[in-house]
Amino acid sequence: LATVAHQIHRRPQMLLSRAKPADQQDEDGKRSPSHHRRKKKLPKLEELLMKRDYIGAITLLEYFQNAGKPLDKNEEWIAYCAFHLGDYKKALQIYKKLLGQQGTDPELWVMLGCCCFFLGMYKEADAAALKGPKTPLQNRLLFHLSHKFNNEERLMGYHQHLQDVVEDQLSLASIHYLRSHYQEAIDIYKRILLENRDYVALNVYVALCYYKLDYYDVSQEVLAVYLQAYKDSATAINLKACNHFRLYNGKAAEAELKSLQDMASLSFEFAQDLIKHNLVVFRGGEGALQTFPKLLDVIPEARLNLVIHFLRNDDLGEAYNLIKDLEPTTPQEYILKGVVNAALGQEQDSAEHLKIAQQYFQLVGGSASECDTIPGRQCMASCFFLLKQFSDVLIYLNSIKSYFYTDDTFNYNFGQALASTAQWKEAEEAFSLVQSEKLKSDFTYLSWLARCYVMNRKARLAWELYLKMETSIESYSLLQLIANDCYKMGQFYYAAKAFDVLERLDPNPSYYDGKRGACIGVFQQIIAGHEPKDSLREVLAMLRNVAHPQVEQIVRVMRKWGKEHRIQLA
Repeated sequence: LATVAHQIHRRPQMLLSRAKPADQQDEDGKRSPSHHRRKKKLPKLEELLMKRDYIGAITLLEYFQNAGKPLDKNEEWIAYCAFHLGDYKKALQIYKKLLGQQGTDPELWVMLGCCCFFLGMYKEADAAALKGPKTPLQNRLLFHLSHKFNNEERLMGYHQHLQDVVEDQLSLASIHYLRSHYQEAIDIYKRILLENRDYVALNVYVALCYYKLDYYDVSQEVLAVYLQAYKDSATAINLKACNHFRLYNGKAAEAELKSLQDMASLSFEFAQDLIKHNLVVFRGGEGALQTFPKLLDVIPEARLNLVIHFLRNDDLGEAYNLIKDLEPTTPQEYILKGVVNAALGQEQDSAEHLKIAQQYFQLVGGSASECDTIPGRQCMASCFFLLKQFSDVLIYLNSIKSYFYTDDTFNYNFGQALASTAQWKEAEEAFSLVQSEKLKSDFTYLSWLARCYVMNRKARLAWELYLKMETSIESYSLLQLIANDCYKMGQFYYAAKAFDVLERLDPNPSYYDGKRGACIGVFQQIIAGHEPKDSLREVLAMLRNVAHPQVEQIVRVMRKWGKEHRIQLA
């Protein structure tokens, strides 16, 4: 779940040099000509703001303030620049100070609310915004806060006050994005781009939506338009790295992130956190426990990725503790809560956890925004898997299997669904694609693969699976499966061998009956020419240790036939 930033950041310009004094004189005590040149070149605030050089603007504003010649609304402009640099705490402090003075513009309450919003102080943001005048900015802020509070009625109320202007439409598109309505967001962005070709940053938002829809190649093409103009955009570079991670692998993604890593400075804290987080993801979880816990309150995906790390390391308790109190709002959160509950339900044999997991999967897979995405179809497959409706599982897995040809977990689950619907040949093929040694040593995998071998008349391969196992309860269970399935499928030779071992381990009369019947079956197949005659020697050896009158009669008949056909039985 590599995270992608939601805002476009331009790289701040370097601070203007202040190494030389501003009032330098020549040897005669007169001002040098260079002073006049510098004075003429002193930038204007408007020019710096147009260039979005907020560091330069703050430097200029503080220079005038310290010189006792502040510009009109000097502190408001400093707060404005600090906000756009992402220094929301500084901006908040200034707005609080200004609002404590007499005759302050009440609209600053809305500005203060915006600072609180970006600091995650949503209740404070709401209270501050409501103190300000009714403006389009106030409506947009309250619109977003309604989404944060999950207040649908209030959200729709502020939605009705949005106008057909760029700012309001962008705000609406962002809410669509946050609610996983990616296509609706794309439609708004594209419409604005048609009317305003110079709004190239919107290409990043469009690319981000395509990324969320799993159209990584399309996302890459749209993103290239913005990167041609702004090669140093942290958000764009990060999104490009995430696309490479999805399209290729972690190494390719890490190479793309290198340029962002070189560019990040101490003043660009968000980029640094993003780099640390995504490098762990790109490296397959290396350093997860050192990195993710520190970012839980900084990057939302850090919590989800830490849960995934615990799941991959079979630490279900930690995974559950980390996510149990999380109220899911995004498909990824619903999916992860479903996975954790499913894993816990299977480990603890808890019907309650399995039911919760099934409901989460159904909620995501059945939603209009996710039903046609790959994760959405995986969710529906998981839902039906837990309901044991394997024919329905296959409908969804078949529709996405081309995307997961080398995915071990997918092939493992696909194989189980195929085997559960008696599609043994296809199931064997799916199981054979699994490469993970951890999965291949799992008893469930071994038992399903053994059953596929037997059903596909490859009992010898099933027997070899048993021979490779160490003596344990699981090997005993596999032996029972092989014995019974081979008997049922008429593969009596390996059924006899399996029942022979079972009888020696546990002198249960049912094992004797199974061995006796299987040995007779092998004898019949030898007579019919379907089994090598040499097998008769092994059958007699298995029956030799059974002290039973009926067995003695069977052995005499077999020996007589063997002698008549000149088979070496000694």
